[in-house]
Amino acid sequence: MRIGSSIALIAVGAILAFALAPGLIPFLDQVLVGYILMVVGVIGLIISIAMSNRTRRTVVERRTAPETVVERRPEV
Repeated sequence: MRIGSSIALIAVGAILAFALAPGLIPFLDQVLVGYILMVVGVIGLIISIAMSNRTRRTVVERRTAPETVVERRPEV
């Protein structure tokens, strides 16, 4: 769940809980559903912000070409 979808859940939950007249949907307690959607939206928002604040750590390792070792032996 991303930040935008979390905010959308909070908005839909607030509309169901506060803006619509109670009893508009006869077989559903829309205030309770609105509160549940707002709680899920807040939890998703907290998790998505926490996940976006994590920095990705990369380790860069430089490898140089192997040094050429020249061994000189005295001529016999």
